[in-house]
Amino acid sequence: MSTDDANRRWTRSMPEAYERHLVPVFFRPFATDLASRAAALRPDAVLELAAGTGALTSALLDAVPTASVVASDLNEAMVTAGSAREPRADWRQADAQKLPFEDGVFDLVLCQFGVMFFPDRPSAYAEVRRVLAPQGRFLFSSWGPLASHGFGAAFQTALEQSMPGGAPSFLEDVPHGYTDPAVVAADLAAAGLALTSTEEVTLEGVAQSAASVATGLLTGTPVSAALQTRDDAQTLQATVTQKMTDRLGNGSVTAPMTATVYLAQHQA
Repeated sequence: MSTDDANRRWTRSMPEAYERHLVPVFFRPFATDLASRAAALRPDAVLELAAGTGALTSALLDAVPTASVVASDLNEAMVTAGSAREPRADWRQADAQKLPFEDGVFDLVLCQFGVMFFPDRPSAYAEVRRVLAPQGRFLFSSWGPLASHGFGAAFQTALEQSMPGGAPSFLEDVPHGYTDPAVVAADLAAAGLALTSTEEVTLEGVAQSAASVATGLLTGTPVSAALQTRDDAQTLQATVTQKMTDRLGNGSVTAPMTATVYLAQHQA
């Protein structure tokens, strides 16, 4: 398996740790914000891409209870977990680059922190354009640089100190690897979509402990693949956890997290 494939591979063991340790801290605050923005667009038929375990799905259905929402994800494990957690949505396993939907059937396509995982973004964006109604909108978010995410930066530093020369670069390469609005605009344009607005948003994440965040990132993301084959995996996890705690503090911890929210539509 290539490094790129490993960085995008989610296994059945990950959703539980992802939901427990990462969703409340990283994703739920931004889900509330993005759902509010979506509600202002007054959608009737919504498609969510890379829905994960449903943090945004739930926030959206609370904000727009009359909307019909299809929540999709490439990974079967996420679809299984998400459909159990948020049964109000119609859950579908779907590849964003080959969407199994008719042309022009959604007036809003949403994606929170998922576009970074698409291997061919212009291809995925072309599919978004195809399934969007003529006046439809594409609302999505992407993390800022790793240095702008207090938890992620602390984790990566701890990982590199604990694994000199061999630390996985997943966080920097994928979740925090698509940060230039000019690149995003070019990818959208290549697919026939026009970027109409961008907004940088910084929110505070609150975690029950640095150890909880470390556990989530070590076991609830593709970083776990780098540990599974190591004999010292448990010792390494303990070392990373301690280094994160030393940096962020004991007990409940907070840190700023920055993302960019994008809005696009069909080119004129």
